[in-house]
Amino acid sequence: MKCETAEVFPGLQQEIPSHRYKRVNDAVQSFFTKTLQNMRDSLPFVTTGDIPAMWLRDSTWQVKPLLDSHNPDVIELLMNLSKSQVKLFLVDPYANAFNPEPNGNCWHRDFADQSPWVFERKFELDSWASVLYLARKIREQFGQTDHLDKNYQEAVALMLELGRKEQNHDRNGYIFKRDNGVAHDSLSHDGQGAPIGHTGMVYSAFRPSDDSCTYGYLIPSNLFFMSELRKMNVPKLSSIASELAGEIHDGITKFGLIQGKFAYEVDGLGNAQWMDDANVPSLLSLPHLEILPADNSEYQKTRAFVLSEANPYFFSGAGVKGVGSQHTPPNHVWPISIAMEALTSNDLGKQLRTLETLEATDAGTGRMHESFHVDNPSKFTREWFSWSDMTYVDLTLKSVGYRYKL
Repeated sequence: MKCETAEVFPGLQQEIPSHRYKRVNDAVQSFFTKTLQNMRDSLPFVTTGDIPAMWLRDSTWQVKPLLDSHNPDVIELLMNLSKSQVKLFLVDPYANAFNPEPNGNCWHRDFADQSPWVFERKFELDSWASVLYLARKIREQFGQTDHLDKNYQEAVALMLELGRKEQNHDRNGYIFKRDNGVAHDSLSHDGQGAPIGHTGMVYSAFRPSDDSCTYGYLIPSNLFFMSELRKMNVPKLSSIASELAGEIHDGITKFGLIQGKFAYEVDGLGNAQWMDDANVPSLLSLPHLEILPADNSEYQKTRAFVLSEANPYFFSGAGVKGVGSQHTPPNHVWPISIAMEALTSNDLGKQLRTLETLEATDAGTGRMHESFHVDNPSKFTREWFSWSDMTYVDLTLKSVGYRYKL
């Protein structure tokens, strides 16, 4: 598919500086010409950028700005991408990343029966929520429901069934252990993960960073899944979804909300992980995901923690500060998290200053990277990370209040 930026976002060029429009144009054109391809059934497949696989989560955030387009071709693309996500989810609901065809490519073959469609089989609860989010936003933004077909309903039913199962996670039922010397690439306790107690929340083996959870109940992912269960539109499953969402909510309130702020992970046995990670869903991103309003007192208290030295992955340096990740080296912040701080703020000045910071820390490449060193942006990870590029686009749209209507 070829779609010019002026056709995707009509009028945007007149609303932002020329250098910023060039960056938006480069990001959008890179998305359409370099990440987007078709599977054999002509459904779209979106690679992450410099890795030739499609993550359910990443693909949702890569197209997030396009939800403000209203271009008929873009709307069709989004609807078909939703169908692609559902198709791949149904191949293996415990996988996070997939191939465009059953070619057996993989980051690492971790399971003897791993499908040749599966690039990586890390169970990440946010993958499920991301599928629900994109399907819902298409319905709400464009009034389209063709993508909410029998496959989608089958996927939702399976999510609910497995969500119930993972409220009572069997530590012997999903074992993930890699012998690559990277501790956070495997679950602890010989691949079983840490012991957990029943909370009503849904277990997640890995974080949105693809790093293993320290404790099995990942609060931002549970909040995201809970929120999407409440908002989905499958009437015959709505009561089951509502009941599950209510149990997740009660579990978060009882175990994950401590002294007025959210922990990142808990185990239901009294232990909590106090941190936030750059990857979305994060605690910082909760208003952006339409889970809590930005002025919610619990969010504000959590946000203050996340954006402080108390968060072990908050780094500051020569004029730059933000949230990083265990996934990347120390003192590396992520453009995604820098943008997210502004995306969850209604301060226009903050948004514009953040765009300038992002533009000044790309090491002259014209691209947003995965992460960069706070004192030396020329030290970065991932030459090209499409999710990061498109989050920059999302912030640019927010900075001018862009909501194109036909």
